[in-house]
Amino acid sequence: MIQSMTGYGKTVIAFDNKKINVEIKSLNSKQLDLTTRIAPLYREKEMEVRQLIAERVLRGKVECCLWIEKDAAADAATVNLQLMQKYYEQLKPFADGNGFQNVDWLPTLTRMPDVLTKTEQEVLSDDEWQVVRQGVVDAISRLVDFRTQEGAALEKKFGEKIDNIERLMQSIEPYEKVRVEKIRQRITDGLKQIPEADYDKNRLEQELIYYIEKLDISEEKQRLANHLKYFRETMAEPAGQGKKLGFIAQEMGREINTTGSKSNQAEMQNIVVMMKDELEQIKEQVLNAL
Repeated sequence: MIQSMTGYGKTVIAFDNKKINVEIKSLNSKQLDLTTRIAPLYREKEMEVRQLIAERVLRGKVECCLWIEKDAAADAATVNLQLMQKYYEQLKPFADGNGFQNVDWLPTLTRMPDVLTKTEQEVLSDDEWQVVRQGVVDAISRLVDFRTQEGAALEKKFGEKIDNIERLMQSIEPYEKVRVEKIRQRITDGLKQIPEADYDKNRLEQELIYYIEKLDISEEKQRLANHLKYFRETMAEPAGQGKKLGFIAQEMGREINTTGSKSNQAEMQNIVVMMKDELEQIKEQVLNAL
């Protein structure tokens, strides 16, 4: 089954007074191009996060964000009232003795060193990391589910285009038979317009056969049919076949182009143009297949 490289997954975890967010999104890329933005508390686990993603997300431009939302009350600074009092006791006599009147002491004192202090730097516990790690795993699973859904839509689209190319290829056959007779008749009529021309009919027949064989597209049709069959078989393989599908599409293009170069009839050339259009749509979408 095909997976798309476009995907999105997010989980939100509650732990103590924190809300922890894990968000992973991916786009097209030739290989795994992974960037992370991780909250400082969990940065020591970055390599583990990368490994978890790489195990299940084989290819794509992937961005992983892990951040914390805290309650405002829990994140508030602590006021050292005793230190404020000591600053005030030292500064008040100085202000009175030097003519500083109507001093607004509150903003002055709160700006003094160590009056406002944040809580001690957090240390990541094993319990918290296990909760966060599971959140990362869940976000990856949601990303993969998203990619699988997108891949199912891609597979349906590819199937329609392959069917269209196969139908167009079969529609060429009636024109092949007609054009052989047209070529023979055109050359014969041309010779008749030259009364003095003397030619060996057996030799003419040989030349006609040689000329018609050069325009024969039987081999191209057979190879294209094989490529179409192989494309379908590859779509049914496990995820990770995007590059192979791209190579098969290139081979299909070669056979269609060769068919076009041998098609010396307007109706056949029109069909080839339609086949090329269907193939271009496959090539555009196959870039998004994992």
